Amino acid sequence: MSEIQRSKLAVPVPPVHARPNPRFCHQRNLSLDFRTMGVSVPGVNLVGSYHQRNRSLDSVLQKIPEADATPSPEIEAQPVSDDSGIICGSERTESTSTHHSDESLSVGEGERVLTERDIAEEEIGSGEPQPQTVKPNSSNGLLLRLFESTHFDTSMAIMYLFNSKEPGVQSYLGNKLFSFPNEEVDFYLPQLVNMYIQMPDVAEVIHPYLVHRCRESVDFSLKCSWLLDAYSSDAALSTKKKSHGTKLKNLILSGVLKPRDSEQGCRRISRVKEGTTNSLLPSSPPPQGQVKRTHHRSRSDASAINSQSSGNNRVCLGDLNSGRGFDNGCTCFDSCQGKVNDLRGKRTVCTCDAPRLEPELEFIKSLINIGKSLATVTSKEARTTRLISELSALNLNLPARVWIPLHSHVPHHIVRIPPNAAAVLNSKDKAPYILYVEVVEVDDIASCPLVSKSMNSLRQTKSEENLLASGGNSHHDADEESSWSQEDEDISHQVVELKSAVSPRHKVFFYCNFLKYLELKKPIERDTLSQLSQESSDSREPPLFAPGDIRRRLSESLHDPKPFTHDPKDPSAAALKEPWEEKQRRIRDSSPYGYLSSWKLLSVIVKCGDDLRQELLASQLLTALQAVWTSAGVPLWLQPYRILCLSEDSGLIEPILNTVSLHQIKKHCQLSLWDYFIREFGPPNSEGFLTAQDNFVRSCAAYCLVSYLIQVKDRHNGNILLSSDGHLIHIDFGFILSSSPRNLGFETSPFKLTPEFVEIMGGLSSDMFEYFKILMLKGLVTIKKYQDRILSLVEIMSLGCQLPCFKSGSTAVTALKSRLHMNLTDEQMQLLVDSLVETSIHSISTKLYDGFQYFTNGIL
Repeated sequence: MSEIQRSKLAVPVPPVHARPNPRFCHQRNLSLDFRTMGVSVPGVNLVGSYHQRNRSLDSVLQKIPEADATPSPEIEAQPVSDDSGIICGSERTESTSTHHSDESLSVGEGERVLTERDIAEEEIGSGEPQPQTVKPNSSNGLLLRLFESTHFDTSMAIMYLFNSKEPGVQSYLGNKLFSFPNEEVDFYLPQLVNMYIQMPDVAEVIHPYLVHRCRESVDFSLKCSWLLDAYSSDAALSTKKKSHGTKLKNLILSGVLKPRDSEQGCRRISRVKEGTTNSLLPSSPPPQGQVKRTHHRSRSDASAINSQSSGNNRVCLGDLNSGRGFDNGCTCFDSCQGKVNDLRGKRTVCTCDAPRLEPELEFIKSLINIGKSLATVTSKEARTTRLISELSALNLNLPARVWIPLHSHVPHHIVRIPPNAAAVLNSKDKAPYILYVEVVEVDDIASCPLVSKSMNSLRQTKSEENLLASGGNSHHDADEESSWSQEDEDISHQVVELKSAVSPRHKVFFYCNFLKYLELKKPIERDTLSQLSQESSDSREPPLFAPGDIRRRLSESLHDPKPFTHDPKDPSAAALKEPWEEKQRRIRDSSPYGYLSSWKLLSVIVKCGDDLRQELLASQLLTALQAVWTSAGVPLWLQPYRILCLSEDSGLIEPILNTVSLHQIKKHCQLSLWDYFIREFGPPNSEGFLTAQDNFVRSCAAYCLVSYLIQVKDRHNGNILLSSDGHLIHIDFGFILSSSPRNLGFETSPFKLTPEFVEIMGGLSSDMFEYFKILMLKGLVTIKKYQDRILSLVEIMSLGCQLPCFKSGSTAVTALKSRLHMNLTDEQMQLLVDSLVETSIHSISTKLYDGFQYFTNGIL
């Protein structure tokens, strides 16, 4: 067979993993790379018996139109040997040693040459694999045409990556990940991480993508390392032999995976230190006797820019008492040049080699430590006091280059955490708490300059954050005394207006309310640190409370006559009941950073001592189901919320705003669900009530289906919320599939559907109740059509069987498939839905479990 000479190409292609392997004389399949770069290369036949090329696959690839090919960034993302040290030929088994390229679709000598027909028939299930010699027919390239079609999305790529056992297909899909939007791939990051840990062949092909994304984003690096730690069973072991997941996690946390520009900048700095001149860096100052008299910039002009860099640059990471616990010592972004680049819209590259992951790691560590310390306190009142004290100390170190990872889709920097707005949530054994965080939106988390600490905030937040202003207080006192007199005058005018606007029986209420707030001038009901701070200060400052807060509370008393009263045994009820818009306005009015146009309020729940990996899987299933129903036009409604696993026993949860639990409704309002609906939304025939009723029916039907499909347990009234617009929302998916509280399996009902829920729908004979059953039928039929999207999420996460919901192994996945009832017709499905609804309404186990929760935990 004659040898075909390759033509010289102008586009250089680096070798895979940057290291050749002469042992197997492997020839790289360049056609896949060159096709993506718009270069057509003929197939290659080599003389000798070292390697046989899959020519039929080459012919299919060359038939793909070049106009559809776009350059792929995976060429730049190929890791060199210094980056990984994770996937190499020496660590692989002998059975897989013939596959040395992430992009090669060939096999070595002595093995059967796999054609694209074999791949297509094996993956799609059209029949048995055919012999090596394949006659040209229309089925060739079927799988490749699917991969190149517009219908091939991220979910299909993850499913084929999991199911395929062919190295060529896996390599192609690993490169295909670069073409999908980052947001879509991030949704499947738990699946990618679990496959990376449990499937070495998949780990090799997705390793370049993970390394490339870690180089690009600090936030992705941290999320990837946290998930690797949560799903790696050997992370805490002291053995020398570590898994691929643990090695990648250590590689990320070592700080080696930096942007390419940053590495070039560091090398440039090192050359300058060795004596190489560089015109881009400022030259050393001339001797003192040779200094020329030229124009010097006024110190006052540059003070605002250089104030950050002129201070002490000693790194104090982790030391919250220093006020710089989240400062890594980097001055590149806050320097004069960095701020000028930010104004011009240019990107600033860090060249000081400061640790870029440590500030956020220390911030998250501080939040977790607060949760662990709260768990050691027994009473809820003492927990609230401890939480305020801990957050006050945390505020000493803000603003900083830290952010809430759950909300990283909106880049931001944290500037302040109002301690008095936080609350400890109801939990018997654990101590989860909710935070409201003040942030400023930025263009880029890693490179945008920080907001300067507001000097005016030192007095204003003294009672909250226990901050003491250092110097220059007399100047601020003079300004603030005049502003306070004006504020007091505004308050008086507002009280007069409120008095004239309401009925006489409310006048006494407003005056008493106003006098009550004036009593707050006394240093009472504050945390211990704030009292010590005020007692040790001999300044004659006016009382530290915001007049805007008085106006807000007086206004709330007029417009919202039915808030939840503060209950020391349930401090979160009043905080969650408050409408989000009013909470934002209240906190912004009293914030020293509220004047910033990019100011924003975010919320997050910090949970310690619980395994949130099942919650993460449930959140993915809710998101996938909602997307399926929306695309099919089924008006079912779910409220997925984001979950971030920080380890196997801690994480962050996105709060659902403007909601209150059914338990809190019964406890604080002393009303039934029907009476509460009438009180909140109006009479039964009003427009507001009918809209809320429709929202209730659509959401209740959706969560009933979810509860049936994934077998959600622990459905007491504390885990079911009601939103301000009438939607029913389930939370806390800690027991799904085959797991239940204490493994008792007490809740035997398909889902929770109480007579109270049916009463809101109008009764068993109402049209809305029939509409409820129709929605359940449509939703279940739709899921059958898209079952692969749902099942693939569960099957991938069942690898390794680390989660409690997979304690029964593959039985949990098999049972989930059986609940889809693929063999039933639409008429049989309707009978099934009617049976499930009837069983749930009259379930004795639901009533007994609600009674059990009341007697043991006080949940109504």
